[in-house]
Amino acid sequence: MEEFLKQLPKLAKDKQNENKKFFAKLKKKPPKNLDYTMQELHEDEFERTDCLTCANCCKTTGPLFTNSDVERIAKSFRQKPQQFIEQYLRIDEENDYVLQQVPCTFLDADNYCSIYDVRPKACREFPHTDRKKFQQISNLTIKNVAICPAAFNIVEEMKKRIKV
Repeated sequence: MEEFLKQLPKLAKDKQNENKKFFAKLKKKPPKNLDYTMQELHEDEFERTDCLTCANCCKTTGPLFTNSDVERIAKSFRQKPQQFIEQYLRIDEENDYVLQQVPCTFLDADNYCSIYDVRPKACREFPHTDRKKFQQISNLTIKNVAICPAAFNIVEEMKKRIKV
């Protein structure tokens, strides 16, 4: 996994134009069974991929925190939402709540998430490869391919299976 993670940014960059063209075609004419296919690819990949051996998403990027995320996590810490925000978050260029720093404050040394049960929606859904109407998040997917080995593998398999 370590070696693949080192190579991932270059692999993703090498595939970027190919992926952009593929997703542009996919967006224009998504197959009827796209959601089903993506669910299947996602499930197959995550039978092989153990996020605890990687955690690259937690080490290199931070999720967006919705107001519901803030309230839920603050409650679990027995804090007021504003206290949680001041302690852990900042507002980014797009006016979203994000972590003050990466790697994620809540990532333990063994790659476990210390707030796993109340983690943000963005973390629960990452890498978003099983999302409905998958073709609508192509820009996000192209970014995630450079971060997540599973997303990279899913997109590569997707290009083999789905003819556009």
